Amino acid sequence: MPAVLERRAGIPQLVLLLAGSCLSVLGAVLIAPVLPQMTGHFADVPGADVLVPIVLTVPALIIGLTAPFAGFIADRIDRKRVLILAMIGYTIFGTAPLYLESLGAIIGSRVLVGLCEAAIMTCCTTLIADYWSGPRRSRYLGLQTLLASVSATVFLGVGGALGSSGWRTPFWLYLAAALLAVPMALLIWQPARSSEPGAALPPIPWRQLRMPCLVTLAGGIAFYALIVELSFVLDEAGVTATATIGALSALMSLATAIAAGSFAKLSGRTPRDLLPIAFGLAAAGFLIIWSSGSVAVITAGAVLTGAGTGLLLPVLATWATNGLSFSERGRGTGLWTGSLFIGQFLSPVLITGIAGAVGGLRPALGVLGILTAILAVTTLVIVPRDAKPLNITND
Repeated sequence: MPAVLERRAGIPQLVLLLAGSCLSVLGAVLIAPVLPQMTGHFADVPGADVLVPIVLTVPALIIGLTAPFAGFIADRIDRKRVLILAMIGYTIFGTAPLYLESLGAIIGSRVLVGLCEAAIMTCCTTLIADYWSGPRRSRYLGLQTLLASVSATVFLGVGGALGSSGWRTPFWLYLAAALLAVPMALLIWQPARSSEPGAALPPIPWRQLRMPCLVTLAGGIAFYALIVELSFVLDEAGVTATATIGALSALMSLATAIAAGSFAKLSGRTPRDLLPIAFGLAAAGFLIIWSSGSVAVITAGAVLTGAGTGLLLPVLATWATNGLSFSERGRGTGLWTGSLFIGQFLSPVLITGIAGAVGGLRPALGVLGILTAILAVTTLVIVPRDAKPLNITND
């Protein structure tokens, strides 16, 4: 066979893959500020109070359910091809509510957005792991979490600003995927396969992935808890100005970003070292919020939790993907992504249920803090003592 020169990824590829990773965040938070307007618009639809929030949450559920299948297709066919098609689909289905009149049809379009997001998130994370290894992979997976947290705050603000022109206006922002698809088609490439096209894929290393995915399921619940609930906690504490709520939420996002950015320097440690710290910080934050209704105390707790979850996600992503070969990586990353998003979908559902049982949102976060603290201790038991440092890869 003729020799093939190895292509090396650089800043353009990194920027595109990180930008693509932010699209699932856009889908999760962009339209949150316009949900009341949507509820009013569809007030004559039976069950609108229940159905309209589904417009926001259903993509996360679909990502959780279908990301493993997206990973299989990425391994079987072609990461780049799947990514470009998903970006085009994301634009088509994401902008559909601009002209759809039926609430049912809008929910259907959001299901299809979730399918596209599953493929985008899986392919972007897989390609980051394909293109880079060792400390660079750790650094860039940390950047992925950093940008996700920062973009969540930005997209909430943008969604609110665009929503002042009507509830449909924020959906125009889904055109961003089409703008990204063009440079992706030019600058992203399918890495060289280690086997002939069409060859049978090796079995997924279930034993290796089982524990990272289970811990990620719990991590997704913790990660998403305050993204959804902090504004409600602050409202209960008497903070009603949206600018103040946004500023305090931005502080939490800043803590998440700083912790995610620190992961590259900490990646010489093992998951057994870092997971108890990450879960412990998140637990401490939840418990502090439970302890007092003071705005200052709530803010301090949110910053601690943000720092914990900012460190948590790149640790979990690297732990799950580091030991995977090229032909396993798409499916493994898909399973990990699915676990994360199922956790995110379950987070508000579980907190609402716990709040009903214990008498309020802050006590519910206290219960979550206790469970997260237990998980922090449990990781010392379930993560092997001989686990490799996160910046050491097998590829």
